[in-house]
Amino acid sequence: MIEIPTGLPAELVPLSWLIGVWEGTGVIDYAIGEGDDARRVSREFGQRVSFSHDGLPYLNYSSYTWLLPERPESERPVNALGLPEFDDSASSAASAGGEGADDAPIDLDAIQPEGATVEPPTPLTAETGYWRLSRLHIEGDAGPGLLPGEGARPFNTAQSVETLRNSHDGFDIEVSIVHPTGISELYLGQVKGPRIDLATDAVVRSRSAKEYTAATRIYGLVENHLLWAWDIAALGQDLRTHASARLAKAD
Repeated sequence: MIEIPTGLPAELVPLSWLIGVWEGTGVIDYAIGEGDDARRVSREFGQRVSFSHDGLPYLNYSSYTWLLPERPESERPVNALGLPEFDDSASSAASAGGEGADDAPIDLDAIQPEGATVEPPTPLTAETGYWRLSRLHIEGDAGPGLLPGEGARPFNTAQSVETLRNSHDGFDIEVSIVHPTGISELYLGQVKGPRIDLATDAVVRSRSAKEYTAATRIYGLVENHLLWAWDIAALGQDLRTHASARLAKAD
């Protein structure tokens, strides 16, 4: 059951199941090139994701990832959907709703091959951004810049937010994500119940950034876990599988 936090702006109710801190592990699997000449990048990583709000009609988003020590691909368990399976204590406790479900840290020892020496994780990257329902901003909305809105803030009741529901019985959303590597993404998509589908509408790269032209992301709440998959078109490749993860609620 999805619990709606007290004091949540009405516009954030469709996104409320994202709110909190999530931790877990995932898999990078990206092919560069085609056929016999293809080079496959395949690694496991840890991730900590946070969705929060400040009483305004958008979610603050941040993600921090780190590489886990390498192990053979044959030792990386996956489920029927091709997503990684986990035996760490945090995920197990959260799935069962038992002790430690809310604040148990990721157990790095549990995901090492038996008898292996535990190596420290290697920082990978981070990203930050904002998630909101997609609608026209009007007089009651703040901006541009620091300009305050005029009059009452719009869409501040459940009834008014319902008028934003689209023809697919979901809500259109906009997601802005900034990477420290000189890439900024604007995603357009939909939230429908506990599932979100996103595709890039625009990608902006600095002159120093690597080639990156498009992406799609899918998020879902499955058995109290946040699952996501991220496909990218980068380094001269078309849109293809890139990474996925399964995260348990940590806070």
